[in-house]
Order: sequence, then structure tokens, then C-alpha cells
Amino acid sequence: MKNNICKKIISLITHPWKLFQFVVYHTPYIWSDSIFLKIRFRACMGYPLNLKNPKTFNEKLQWLKIHDRKPLYTTMVDKYEAKKYVADIIGEEYIIPTIAVYNRVEDIDFDTLPNQFVMKCTHDSGGLVICKDKSELDKGAALKTLNHFLHRRYFWQSREWPYKNVKPRIIVEKYMEDEKTKELRDYKFFCFDGVVKALFIASERQVKNEETKFDFFDAEFRHLDIKNGHPNASVSIAKPETFKQMKMLAEKLSQNIPHLRVDFYEVNGKVYFGELTFTHWSGFVPFEPKEWDYKFGEWLKLPSK
Repeated sequence: MKNNICKKIISLITHPWKLFQFVVYHTPYIWSDSIFLKIRFRACMGYPLNLKNPKTFNEKLQWLKIHDRKPLYTTMVDKYEAKKYVADIIGEEYIIPTIAVYNRVEDIDFDTLPNQFVMKCTHDSGGLVICKDKSELDKGAALKTLNHFLHRRYFWQSREWPYKNVKPRIIVEKYMEDEKTKELRDYKFFCFDGVVKALFIASERQVKNEETKFDFFDAEFRHLDIKNGHPNASVSIAKPETFKQMKMLAEKLSQNIPHLRVDFYEVNGKVYFGELTFTHWSGFVPFEPKEWDYKFGEWLKLPSK
């Protein structure tokens, strides 16, 4: 078995993406974190990962995955536990109400849920179920989606250490929508040692037949010529009414942390906490133009191991 794996790997050395696919889907548990990250980074980013002297933002995120592992980080990325953590720092008024928490999909009782709600897994990225009208919800499809993500171990495909020990659960939250934009825009602040350097706004996420849009801005809300994972919106994005407040709260939540992305929503002129993220895109999505990968990297000052 071992010889067969070695032969397969050797045959794929010159095909980084195929090698990564083989490693992820067939042998994810046998690799050290550093080897796994080097394989995936080369496949996704197109250049070798330098962990000894990282320069780019995405390289430094991989370094942090291995060398910056504080137990508190697990609480901060748990979509249920993070609410209390954040509320203790900035206040309960910024927290989206929790309707229910389940350990298994079999425990979900749709009859007890309101007509509108949002369901997602606490330990994962993805698995989102948005219900705007319970009478039209495909409950079977919703349960299938949640069950899939509930049993997925997110850590092994990205080696983001904070997620490794998060208890897999399903959280149900109040459905939120801004009356002005008719959507729930996500305002994501890049903080470095407690200082906001940039942000991006995720829009059109629930528009049928439309790709999500990402628009980047500097700390003074000047639009930046950056593409990262998704295209820019076709229309200009207005500055949110609560921009200064969100910026202040993001800096408060990110004190004494080398890098933290703090996400908020603005709903009818009020700020709500979204989530905390240590590794944007898991550090595997290029910036266009590439110079921004180095610029963000300059902002990120790595701590001692």
C-alpha cells in the first residue's frame, strides 16, 4: 500500500494541482502540516511556499497555522462560543440572536422554528441554509447539506489549527436583512496587531445566477484595485453608515493578535457581529495584482515561534 502511494505521488510531482487533489482526497491524514501546506500552496498559488522566510500575506498565514496556536483561538472561531466571547468584549447588543443549537440533524424540529431563520455548522466554513419562508423550504435538502458539513473535518483540508478542536454542532440564528440594500452585506476588516489596514465588502451573495462580489477598500474607505476570489461589483458600493463604529469594534476585538479578520453586518443602521477569521481564504487564493499579497504581508508582523 505504502509503495503504491509513493509511486502515485512520484508520478504527480510535475502536476501540482493533481498531486494536491490526490493528497486531499486519498491520503489527507498521513502528511505533516508543513508538507501538506507546501503541496496545497504550490497547487493553489503557483509558487513554492517559503516557511523559513515568508514574505507574502498568504505565505505568512501558512506560517501562523503552524506556529501561532493559542487555545483561545478555538473559542474565537466556534460560531456558537464566539458569540459570548465577543459579547463580553463589545456588548450583547451586537450579537445576532441564537434560536437553537443542535448536536445532530436528527434533533432538528422544524415545527418549533420561526418562519425565517439561518442554519449553519459551528466548526466549519460552508453548510449554510437560509430560510426566508418555511413553507417553501426543502427540508430534506437542508438536512442533507447540514449533515454533510456536520461530519466534515474542516481542519484536514486546510490545516487551520483553530478549527481542529471545535465541537461540531448546528446553530440556528435569526434571519437578518437590510431594508436599504435588500441583502445582508458582509463587511470584513483586516486587522494587524489591533489596527485596521483594509477591508472588503461581500455583496450579491444570495442573488440567483450571480457570483458573489468582493470590493476592497483601505482604512479610510477608498476603493482599492484588488481582486481576490471574486470580481468587483458592477456598481459602486456606498460607505456604510456605521463604518467608523465597525472599524472601532474590529480594532477592539483584534488587540494583541498578529492578524485577525473581523466580520460585521449592517442591518437597518445597526451593527451585528458576523465571525472571526484567522486565515482569509485559508491563505490559498491569489491577489490580483500580486503586489497586494506582498503589501498585506508587510502589514503582518510575525511573532516569535
